[in-house]
Amino acid sequence: MTKHIVYHIPVCPFSQRLEILLALRGLQDAVEFRVVDITKPRDPELLRKTRGTTALPVLETSEGQIIKESLVILRYLDEVLQGPKLRRSDPGEHAVESMLIAKEGPFTMAGYVFVMNQDQGQIAAHKEKLLALYRDLNDFLLTHNPDGVFLFDDFGLAEAVFTPVFKRFWFLDYYEGFELPISDEYARVHNWRAACMAHEATDQVSEEEIIKLYYDYALGAGNGALAEGRNVSSFTFEPHWKTRPMPPRDKYSASASDEELGLVITNAGHGQSNINQI
Repeated sequence: MTKHIVYHIPVCPFSQRLEILLALRGLQDAVEFRVVDITKPRDPELLRKTRGTTALPVLETSEGQIIKESLVILRYLDEVLQGPKLRRSDPGEHAVESMLIAKEGPFTMAGYVFVMNQDQGQIAAHKEKLLALYRDLNDFLLTHNPDGVFLFDDFGLAEAVFTPVFKRFWFLDYYEGFELPISDEYARVHNWRAACMAHEATDQVSEEEIIKLYYDYALGAGNGALAEGRNVSSFTFEPHWKTRPMPPRDKYSASASDEELGLVITNAGHGQSNINQI
């Protein structure tokens, strides 16, 4: 039987959602993941399948249907793959988890805008905006499951959606010194976040990997742009991120060079990224 195929960027949080679902089901081999090298022009055949769009991940079903948008793909795989569903079967409970999932977009955007900020005078404003969203999540969890750890009794659909974002926000801890306060305003969401990140099905990425690969974002160079004076994206496949030194924490003083970031391969050309969704 032909497998479902996911075209993806390995470090992408939206792709990790799918990997978490498969890990929870024990069905990692049910889907073939094909890595897209974003340092090169897109394969014309892939562009033909996606009708010219470049956002990833993209699912090609075993029947050849193309499905876009990570939440759509996640829900589709949750329905068609064998095993217990991640989504809640009770309509009311499913509505609750869907309401929580609807909060993910603004939450993710606030974190990415924060890490890309280059104005030190705006740090406090970005921090408060993110904290306000954390407080909103805290209130939601207190309303629907005040004494629990997850939204319901176990790791579910909402957790699969939020956990990759929580892990990407390691870049805020490193580059912005962000810490979620220890207080009643954040206690419930603090426990939820910790349980999500510690779950054994969510270990596809590491903190070191996120910090190294997202350095360009910390310099305000998102979506494939290169920071001034740089020739290689921090998202390049080679040299492998494990061989590179940790980037400098201070993003506001100066930009590290390609050489300082360990991005230069001797006797090899530089790569340049064209990232669409990471």
